[in-house]
Amino acid sequence: MISGKKLLSIITPAFNEEKNLSFLYERIKKVFNNLDDNYEWIVVDDHSSDSTYQVLENIARSDNRVRGVRLSRNYGSHKAIAAGLHLVTGDCAVVMAADLQDPPETIRRLIDKWELGAQIVWAVRSVREGETAITKGFSRIYYLLMKRVVGIENLPSTGADFFLIDRKVIEALKLFKESNVSIFSLLTWMGFKQDRISYVKEARLHGKSGWTFRKKRKLVLDSITSFSHFPIRIMTYIGFLIAFFGIIYSLFVINNALLGNPISGWTSLMVVILVIGGFQLVMLGILGEYVWRTLDESRKRPQYLIQEDTIQNSP
Repeated sequence: MISGKKLLSIITPAFNEEKNLSFLYERIKKVFNNLDDNYEWIVVDDHSSDSTYQVLENIARSDNRVRGVRLSRNYGSHKAIAAGLHLVTGDCAVVMAADLQDPPETIRRLIDKWELGAQIVWAVRSVREGETAITKGFSRIYYLLMKRVVGIENLPSTGADFFLIDRKVIEALKLFKESNVSIFSLLTWMGFKQDRISYVKEARLHGKSGWTFRKKRKLVLDSITSFSHFPIRIMTYIGFLIAFFGIIYSLFVINNALLGNPISGWTSLMVVILVIGGFQLVMLGILGEYVWRTLDESRKRPQYLIQEDTIQNSP
């Protein structure tokens, strides 16, 4: 049981959320008006093209519990979350989106689980309002891959990007310097004492999601290559399988030749070349994904760069 007055941190990655931030701020204030604990709200502007950072500056100017930082370019939500985790000072941190799909009123339930001893508390989506069947389908496939192929069994099957983590988990996360990784998968892989609640993910209030197909595709590749050697193992199995069928086919060709009925060469040869060549290119592409990520990590570039900070610009 955690006792005494605590400082709770809220981390919000934001990209083109100028219309949502003020509403979110008011709802967070209302939640903490009913709690005894102090809080800080750190919003990481992932280099928005609208007035997101200006809105943050205005809020931070009137409330010293709010801090906004602007990244030097668009790094993606996972890097923005990592930036926030390096800035928080609270006893625990809640990560939630800026689009008001994650109700701030759910924070109370996350805190209750934390106070009972959980170090990671997931808010699992029981219903997803306002999202297309394609988006929901992609999500199901992704989490199925992570559980069945990658082997991260404890990842919530319906998805969770709204969660609370203890200070000890925050410090542990800081030890990881990987640039291409899913924070959600990493948290599940890390262990610690985990629990979950369910909630209804509401429809977006304003604007549209910046979660594009390109970003989703990168998340899938990062998640698989960061936690599994399964694709490389499959390459080995495919290689053995092709070699096996190649041997069988060669025996068939030799047998027909000995019987005086040789197989006509051009068509069968082209089929074999195209099939094997296609497999080789696919396997080289998979291997290239691993090699590229190894090269990217070896450069040891910073995960993100901060361009502006409301603390530095405060009077």
